[in-house]
Amino acid sequence: MQNKDHSLGFLWRIMRWLNPRISSRFRSGGKPAESVLILSTIGRKSGKVHRTPLQYEKIDGDFYVGSARGTAADWYRNLSVNPEAHIEIGAELIPVQAELITDPQQIADFFEYRQRSHPIMIKLMVRMEGLRFQHTRQELEEFASQKAVVVLHTRDEISP
Repeated sequence: MQNKDHSLGFLWRIMRWLNPRISSRFRSGGKPAESVLILSTIGRKSGKVHRTPLQYEKIDGDFYVGSARGTAADWYRNLSVNPEAHIEIGAELIPVQAELITDPQQIADFFEYRQRSHPIMIKLMVRMEGLRFQHTRQELEEFASQKAVVVLHTRDEISP
């Protein structure tokens, strides 16, 4: 387990280094992956805008993003203080209201949806974090209890 924790810490450091580079690619007109959005939140301590690239699923007009770090992710903690945010998808800027989800059953439902949409990628991602390829629903819910999901509902207007 200690080796897994060490390798995940290394992965988070790589992602922290990559995030600003991916965000700047959006700003410079580079083409991001189709399933990536940029989430702009207001820092809960600094009050500054923070931009985070996240994979998403669009379901019934809402944008769903998962937090592999659960409620410990900075962007998640920012949304817990101020749920109004903006997302960028391509050149489009969309105002959103965040709904934070920590219920393991709902998160497991989201993982199952993502597994149907992206079977290889999602199975590899959860396997990297210790879940077996052929897992039960109970194992998935136990895994999900350490994660979080955010539903980003579109708002009509952009707040100043």
